[in-house]
Amino acid sequence: MKRREFLQKGTLVGSTLLLNTKSLANPFMGKPKSVIIIGAGFSGLAAAKKLKEAGVSVTILESRNRIGGRVFSHKPEMGNGQVIEFGAEWVGNSHERIIQLCKDFGLELQNNQFETDLLLNESHFKQGQWSFSPEMEAFWKEKTALWEKISKAQKQKLDRMDWWRFLSMKGFSDRDIQLRELIDSTDFGESIRHTSAYAAYAEYAESSEKNEMDLKIKGGNATLAGKLAEVIGQDNILLNHTVLSINQVAKNEVTVNCENGKTFSAEKLICTVPTFSLLKINWNPVLPQITLDALHELQYARIGKFPIVFSQRFWEREDFDMVTDTPAHYFYNGTKNQAGTNGVLMCYAIGEKADTLASVSKKQRSEIILNALKPAFGDVKKYVKEELMYYWGQDKYSAGAYAFYGKDKWFDVMPTLKKPFKNVHFAGEHLADWQGFMEGAINSGEDAAQEISGY
Repeated sequence: MKRREFLQKGTLVGSTLLLNTKSLANPFMGKPKSVIIIGAGFSGLAAAKKLKEAGVSVTILESRNRIGGRVFSHKPEMGNGQVIEFGAEWVGNSHERIIQLCKDFGLELQNNQFETDLLLNESHFKQGQWSFSPEMEAFWKEKTALWEKISKAQKQKLDRMDWWRFLSMKGFSDRDIQLRELIDSTDFGESIRHTSAYAAYAEYAESSEKNEMDLKIKGGNATLAGKLAEVIGQDNILLNHTVLSINQVAKNEVTVNCENGKTFSAEKLICTVPTFSLLKINWNPVLPQITLDALHELQYARIGKFPIVFSQRFWEREDFDMVTDTPAHYFYNGTKNQAGTNGVLMCYAIGEKADTLASVSKKQRSEIILNALKPAFGDVKKYVKEELMYYWGQDKYSAGAYAFYGKDKWFDVMPTLKKPFKNVHFAGEHLADWQGFMEGAINSGEDAAQEISGY
């Protein structure tokens, strides 16, 4: 049973019902004529597209000066036209909606899979030259079959345990667990000592062989945002419009006041912004206390990307990536499938490691990253052309890269945050089956649009 089915059908033992989000919505009273959407990320854009196709007038209000939200494609100055992703990176082989949208818009999806090197205790092991223990390999091979045999009650108990504890209790070696920490924490953005065992196991049991790290849109993932905006109509997307307040005093009307003094009204509203921004909005009437509590409970992953443009691709393999036990944490070829002598090696750090790399001086950060590469490639400083950084933990609008479900949050926080409030519906990757993926954001936005319009 997939997580979406489980969430809709299951119940919390002796506690709150796990409600189907559609049952929480106001009874369908007919298609609204107008809807305001807060946020021009993939969730807001997907919702707007679906509503427009249903004949509903939409207005998107976006605080940033660009569309895409946490999809943030960037061309380094020294990259000779190459594109890297500061934000969302991968499209999974099982991501049906985004794959279909790319087909609809004529966007090419390119293979973006990697074969992983390991740097451990200053020793470099090339891909294919390292492995887990036979016990861990056997468990990983059978994880999906084992998952399907676990009862609903057992899965709910898993949510009260962290992924590190679950693996430890199964008796795996310290090296196995260390490797799982290094690898799996890149998926969740925080240590597996804080990650819900349910959220972790469900993701790995239901994902593709490469854990949905399969494809990328040629030309940058933001090209899909641009195509969606064309369908919606640029005039319907208002940038630099930060929402200050949402008023629902009238029965069938929502009024939105923006920081720039502009006011907008519609019959319905879809709020797709991260919880950090949502909590800054003044709500009249105020959000229910249970919703406020859930908003404060949900955390976001601290992820930083620290790309370096090199004049030479010394890593040689297009499918190169490397997980390390250093503060630099994880490297991968950010310019796979892109022409040119130059190349960008992405340094990807999570949690406290990302905090550290973002807080030290540029010189110190460069030394940490380049020193992490020395055991595998020697001194590569002479190849450096440009050093970049984007730390999502300090992003003005999200204060994190994507939603992070820690222990005992999945079956309480998520259903609560999905519940509509009067004429306002909620969407975003934090309310999707998959956190941190564009697919989840799209699914959530389309679900909210369907709830409102019946389309």
